[in-house]
Amino acid sequence: MTAFIEAASPHVMNTYGRVPIALERGQGCRVWDVNGKEYLDALGGIAVNTLGHNHPRLVPALQQQLTRLIHTSNYYHVPGQETLARLLVERSAMTNVFFCNTGLEANEAAIKIARKFGVDQGIARPEIVVYDNAFHGRSIATMTATGNPKVRDGFGPLLEGFIRVAPNDYQGLLAATEGNANITAVMMEPIQGEGGLHPMRAEYLQQVRALCDARGWLLILDEVQAGMGRTGKWFAHQWAGIVPDVMTLAKGLGSGVPIGAVVAHGKAAEVLKPGNHGSTFGGNPLAMCAGIETIRIMEDDGLLAHATSVGDHLRAALRTQLGALEGVVDIRGQGLMIGIELSRPCGQLIGQAAEAGLLLSVTADTVIRLVPPLILTEAEADEIVAKLLPLVQAVLAA
Repeated sequence: MTAFIEAASPHVMNTYGRVPIALERGQGCRVWDVNGKEYLDALGGIAVNTLGHNHPRLVPALQQQLTRLIHTSNYYHVPGQETLARLLVERSAMTNVFFCNTGLEANEAAIKIARKFGVDQGIARPEIVVYDNAFHGRSIATMTATGNPKVRDGFGPLLEGFIRVAPNDYQGLLAATEGNANITAVMMEPIQGEGGLHPMRAEYLQQVRALCDARGWLLILDEVQAGMGRTGKWFAHQWAGIVPDVMTLAKGLGSGVPIGAVVAHGKAAEVLKPGNHGSTFGGNPLAMCAGIETIRIMEDDGLLAHATSVGDHLRAALRTQLGALEGVVDIRGQGLMIGIELSRPCGQLIGQAAEAGLLLSVTADTVIRLVPPLILTEAEADEIVAKLLPLVQAVLAA
């Protein structure tokens, strides 16, 4: 028996409301804390650990890369950047890629592209349409684009140049933008992750794509959470049969190694020139290796189809076991990006689930978020439901 180790970080800035556990190792869809307790990981590092933990192909590839090069700088060509960019371009039908380290950085770069796109056309004060309930990051620019007041409050003055509209309301979008010659882009998440797992309807995405084409705007899609196979296609917008002008990626692209990407197309692909943007760590050889291997493994193992089938199985089991409970408002999602909306705040479930050996999160106060690794099995999906059912019943009965 190992003596109990209390999870504490007294010298780390207090910016997170942490669950009092410290994770030490993982295998597949399971992790263990420093005291040896096992957890089923239905959070995947918040949609990051695409291939789970300690993947038998990813880890040796990263180990080999560590012995060769970790970082050079973008003064030089990095061969892995071209390889990963080509893989992303081929799977998105887009043009080129800028690499950074996080989703926030990718979205910040997308905002810069939209603004410079407008300035290059003679628009002195470009404006971008953004959405209620959106989450794009916590920098000043991405925080301003974010729809949650809890993220924005206390950090004013915020940036100008953003017009906020309601999701899936095409007439509202038309009314909010009518006659405004300063608009250069529309920026949205195909599925609002932090905003409660709310999807943009395929018809709406198609309408906005057509509107952007008609008015000469850029369509920017934030696929940081919904992209990289999570919904069963490489990118969530592909279910609507459209191609954006700018797409941002991060999270699952590196299976746990920090990486972000801005994928551009057509007129957006040539906006940024040398000196307009950059990143010290972006596109380093280690991150490129992680992205390349993640895509190759996903294709070799058929993880897009797997995410669809196991996701369908998990949602069906959730609807059977939880759907009839009074207080369960909705069970929604696509692939392995699933939200369970309750009629009351349920943030306490994060800690309660951890006590029960299940890792998950709660977004928008009332929505249980499940974004497990894409290698999740049907048996593990059933285990998630079995662990979750009594927890939800208890919360709704309180």
